[in-house]
Amino acid sequence: MQYLLSVIFDRPGDATEEEDAAIDVFNDRLRAEGRWVFAGGLGAPGTATVIDNRDGEAVFTDGPFVESKEYLAGFWIVEAADLDVALKLGAEGSKACNRRIEVRPFL
Repeated sequence: MQYLLSVIFDRPGDATEEEDAAIDVFNDRLRAEGRWVFAGGLGAPGTATVIDNRDGEAVFTDGPFVESKEYLAGFWIVEAADLDVALKLGAEGSKACNRRIEVRPFL
């Protein structure tokens, strides 16, 4: 089963060199264990463009969909046998990146 581990950014400042190094170690371990599917960091909300094409003509709006102090800063998609394994990986990812992690299964 695949799970989304969302990195929740909730404080100012980019990742430190130590955090980047810990994330690299975590990523390498996910790959070595066959749990890695995909991962990536995301630009800040100010780099977003929202597109609404529900009424037949696309409307493009600069900026985030919602204003919030918290936002999705990155993610991992991992393979895990069950939720317990995914939660353990989420806890390890949280420690590596020094951010909160939200774990959700893919349907």
